[in-house]
Amino acid sequence: QVQLVESGGGLVQAGGSLRLSCAVSGSIFSINTMGWYRQAPGKQRELVAAVSSGGSTNYADSVKGRFTISRDNAKNTVYLQMNSLKPEDTAVYYCNVDRVHSGSYYYARAFWGQGTQVTVSS
Repeated sequence: QVQLVESGGGLVQAGGSLRLSCAVSGSIFSINTMGWYRQAPGKQRELVAAVSSGGSTNYADSVKGRFTISRDNAKNTVYLQMNSLKPEDTAVYYCNVDRVHSGSYYYARAFWGQGTQVTVSS
């Protein structure tokens, strides 16, 4: 059973920083893409950043230059370092992993974390 546990959300003032972490458990052999999405009230869930197994990254235009995604394959963990936070970054942030080799199973699908709230005050 693949499980994702997120941590690191909270309340921060504009201009501040937060670091999100997402640990994946479940006899993991490999994970293709790891990423972060967010959903603000009344808005659709959107991709924030993603990193491939090879280390290639992509970011939403709104976070380029401020957020950095990274992964530690030995720990099956993905991180999102968020700097220069703005009130418009306020949202629930969800960890997402895609195409997971776990135990004797290969899952050609995505898994989601439970979400962590990030609130940026002005």
